[in-house]
Amino acid sequence: MSRMEKSLLNDFQHDFPTTERPFADIAGQLGTDEEAVLINLARLQSEGAVSRVGAVFETARIGCSSLVAMAVPPARLDEVAGLVNSYAEVNHNYEREHRLNLWFVLTASCENRLGEVLNEIEQRTGIEPLVLPMLEAYHIDLGFNLEWK
Repeated sequence: MSRMEKSLLNDFQHDFPTTERPFADIAGQLGTDEEAVLINLARLQSEGAVSRVGAVFETARIGCSSLVAMAVPPARLDEVAGLVNSYAEVNHNYEREHRLNLWFVLTASCENRLGEVLNEIEQRTGIEPLVLPMLEAYHIDLGFNLEWK
C-alpha cells in the first residue's frame, strides 16, 4: 500500500475538510493534486478498504434511522449482505455470532422511506427484518488509528 493510501485511510477519519473542494484541500496537505486523491480513494473503495467517504450527521436532525437485525441462513449471508449494502440508505452492516447474524443501520429522509426500504428488503430476501429503533443516543468515536509497519 502506498504512503498516500495509508495516509488517506488513517489521517482523515476526523476533521475531514468541509469546504467546497475537500479533496483538493486533502491533496494540498499530502503534497499532491486533487485527481490523485480521488483516484486513490476510488481504488481503495473498489478494493473494499473504504466503504464510504463522507460526513456523519445526527440522523434525527436530517431524517430518521434505525438499527436493524436479520436472522439470515449462513449459506445466504453474503448474498443478503450484498443486497442490503446495495441500498444507499445503509451505511454499514456487520455479521454477529447469534441467531440474528446480520445487523445494519438504515438511515432515510423520513419514516415512510425507512418503511419502504425495510419492506423491499423483506420482499427481496424473504426474511423479516427486526427493527430496533433508537431509544437513547450515544456518540462514539468511529475513527481507528491504523498502525503501519
